[in-house]
Amino acid sequence: MINAVKDAFINKANWLCFISGFSLVLAYAPFSLWWLALCLPLGLVHCLYRAKSNKEAFKYGFIFAFGWFASGISWVHVSIDQFGGLPLAISLLLMLLLCLYLALFPALACYLTQRFSNSNNKLWLLPSFWLLSEYLRSVVLTGFPWLSLGYSQIDSPLAHFAPVIGEVGITAIILLINISLYLIISANRVKIEANVASNIIPSTLVLMTIGIATFVFAKTTWVTATGEKLKTALIQGNIEQSMKWQPENEWPTMLKYLDLTRVNYDADLIIWPESAIPALEPTVQDYLSTVNSSAILNNSTIITGIINYNFETKEYFNALITLGNTSSNNEQGYYYNHNNRYYKNHLLPIGEFVPFQAWLRPLAPFFNLPMSSFSRGDYVQANLQANGLAILPLICFEIAFPHQLAANLTDNTDILLTVSNDAWFGDSHGPHQHLDIARMRALEFGRPLLRSTNTGITAVVDHFGQVTGIIPQFEQAVLKAQLDIVTGKTPYSQWPQLILSLMILMPLMIIKGISARQLN
Repeated sequence: MINAVKDAFINKANWLCFISGFSLVLAYAPFSLWWLALCLPLGLVHCLYRAKSNKEAFKYGFIFAFGWFASGISWVHVSIDQFGGLPLAISLLLMLLLCLYLALFPALACYLTQRFSNSNNKLWLLPSFWLLSEYLRSVVLTGFPWLSLGYSQIDSPLAHFAPVIGEVGITAIILLINISLYLIISANRVKIEANVASNIIPSTLVLMTIGIATFVFAKTTWVTATGEKLKTALIQGNIEQSMKWQPENEWPTMLKYLDLTRVNYDADLIIWPESAIPALEPTVQDYLSTVNSSAILNNSTIITGIINYNFETKEYFNALITLGNTSSNNEQGYYYNHNNRYYKNHLLPIGEFVPFQAWLRPLAPFFNLPMSSFSRGDYVQANLQANGLAILPLICFEIAFPHQLAANLTDNTDILLTVSNDAWFGDSHGPHQHLDIARMRALEFGRPLLRSTNTGITAVVDHFGQVTGIIPQFEQAVLKAQLDIVTGKTPYSQWPQLILSLMILMPLMIIKGISARQLN
């Protein structure tokens, strides 16, 4: 056993995989060295090509992915350490277990690649199996699709593929680029292996095809501006997480948001962040009625996060509600339990619900965080109606699930909205990654997006995925901007499931067909 551990630590291939994966965090925000994603996976590709067995391929994929997640989602530790009430050793152990779990999915992709490849098609099956494993990562145990490779390319030329094949398609392209580069580089060595040399032409064709498609998609317009503009104001209250749910801070917080709003009623749409109102909806009806009347008087609409509690069913909901004008010109505007609201569907484990809570809650404060017993809203809900516009809302973590967004997108959807409270993650790279995920959704679905957060990063994103206005972290401010309303649909917004299925299945069928002909 000791010798096996020692061998693992001195194995150069293991270190190559780990360092390649660990360094990959630099390709994502806030570093945004996107070009690293086009070369760092070469370490994994090299080891996978040299793998002698399914077990060895699994090992290389696991080590690469463990380094990738250990650096890439280290921000999760901030919430555990600062708000979980756990000893440092235990919080680090939980992070270790999370990274080990997530590493299983890329390891599975590498295992399947080795298992179903032969000397002629080795590596080319990796993109398909990688996308399959990424899909599994997004659904198993409610899913955690964070840090997918494609998100690193939101500011690269490959971003032009997003409206056509989505972020998942960009992930496949990144792998294809790394595989092609590896095979071309390997073929130029002094000693050329026959099976590597035979891949020079297809590798070159792959790179040329990607380059041509990038140029074509960069010149293609999928949606067009209608000429209509919307005045928006996004309020960032900058309430410290440790103070947010203190009873004595309830009214000061609510008055702060009201004061910041009063001087911005020239905006058609005003957004407050997730749970901006730190009180249960039924208990602050007088306050909500006042805000509602003020918004109506100024011909504006306010959308705010709040916690609703149903006294009959004894259920909590993480909610968004509208105050003021709606498309129906209803002078009453808001009233308790009106239908113009949204309940979060995709709840965050531990933070919003606790699996096996009868066992876990007594163990530590980490399993008893404030508001960690929510019920789920419906997967498909009506768009919010605000000042004549249809707004598709998602709360916090939900923006990482494009299929949920697609299920709620309608022909009339004008704007995407995501609200969050990233104060849980402090001054880490988590909020920056979160913003890039939201930007990718705007680009994929061809709709402008508003992102309102408690402590930052609040931003306005156009339908090209570009940030047109931003409030940095840990500042109290109001972001005012004008949005262009657009019309039209991107290919990805219409068929996301079909596109994913085809990208997984078609390469497998083509490569297997070619292999069968070669055997004959």
